Amino acid sequence: MKKIVVLGGGESGTGAAILAAKQGYAVFLSDKSKIAESYKKVLKNHEIRFEEGQHTFSEIAEADEIIKSPGIPDHISLIQNLRNTGIPIISEIEFAARFTNAKLICITGSNGKSTTTLLTYHLFKNAGLHVGLAGNIGKSFAWQVAENNFDIYVLEISSFQLDGMFRFRADIAVLTNITPDHLDRYENNFEKYTQSKFRIIQNMNPSDYLIYNADDPVIKQELAKRKLNIRLIPFTLENKALDEGAYIMNEKLNININKDNFTMTLKELALQGKHNIYNSMAAGVASKLQNIRNQSIKDSLAEFQNIDHRMQSVATIGGVEFINDSKATNVNSTYFALDSIRRPIVWIAGGKDKGNDYSSLDSLVQNRVKAIVCLGLDNQKIIEHFGKLVPTIIQTYSAAEAVEESSKLANPGDVVLLSPACASFDLFEDYEERGNRFIDAVNEL
Repeated sequence: MKKIVVLGGGESGTGAAILAAKQGYAVFLSDKSKIAESYKKVLKNHEIRFEEGQHTFSEIAEADEIIKSPGIPDHISLIQNLRNTGIPIISEIEFAARFTNAKLICITGSNGKSTTTLLTYHLFKNAGLHVGLAGNIGKSFAWQVAENNFDIYVLEISSFQLDGMFRFRADIAVLTNITPDHLDRYENNFEKYTQSKFRIIQNMNPSDYLIYNADDPVIKQELAKRKLNIRLIPFTLENKALDEGAYIMNEKLNININKDNFTMTLKELALQGKHNIYNSMAAGVASKLQNIRNQSIKDSLAEFQNIDHRMQSVATIGGVEFINDSKATNVNSTYFALDSIRRPIVWIAGGKDKGNDYSSLDSLVQNRVKAIVCLGLDNQKIIEHFGKLVPTIIQTYSAAEAVEESSKLANPGDVVLLSPACASFDLFEDYEERGNRFIDAVNEL
């Protein structure tokens, strides 16, 4: 009996372990931290052996194959030592794809991928398709393959997941954009990060589609370098008609696929702002490729509710609007947030810096930000970078303190914006906990 070892006991790892057990493998799961009670219960119910609080190398090294959770970096000594043994190390997405014949719609990019994934899923589900949502969002892909039989999966896929994918093939890939992010995991090398994102198209064939942002300079540059034998469908905010793809004309969103044109006014879109037009275009193109009716696409794009922690208006208190954009864990996400607000901003920023270059924010910060409230353990980089541009920068070490100080600095008509441009792991479990603490603090005012 072949032995699978799963590293990491969260959503991804537990799902992989369940699928491996169902497929008849001997399974052992190992997590260096404590495993949440809910996942432990599931592992016990499926009679899957596991350990927590340690990695027993001798047992892990007996594996025929190792499934590594995306949160575990490649450079740690455990992974390096395991690679030296020659045991294949793959991601949960790679493993799960072996056991389903479903069509795979795979979405990646530095920003917008969660919204685009949820929006695509919403469009497909509303059209009556038998569709699952998985990957870097929602339930584990492997877990769903083990327990469901969907015709289509819409998968949000991170660069960390892509790094462990080798034979996987997307039927439709979506590239939203590529900007510097997670450079701490890529030796501060943007080229390595870019190549990681482009793994989304590996193994695709001439009948498969890549939907891509034609306004993104990095994507355009990469595509120009490659001879690809796949169907390329661009989306752009430029005012030019495309024979195939999505574009803007006369304040209308147009999607042209197989000479069938879809159109709706930008005002009708549920998600407003430049970045969200991109997301709506990408999801709309994917829907047209599934032959979803124009009216169904239009209805779905007009009614969609955006995800929590992404430009979420929490409350307006004393004329000051508090916006939770905790999901902005990189500079480009924060750029879109600052760019979409036309009122004076008290900006709450900071956290675990991922090798950020803040210079792209300079003109926006200079023109729109009246004060910066740092929320994080080490904010020196933000203070040094923006010190000459913003008259007031203060440090805080909790969401409650950040909200309290921001409310003192804001006047009626201003916006207090939590858009950290950094990961949350220095003070919080994840961006959701950071956003929830922010919401709690606003509600306490």
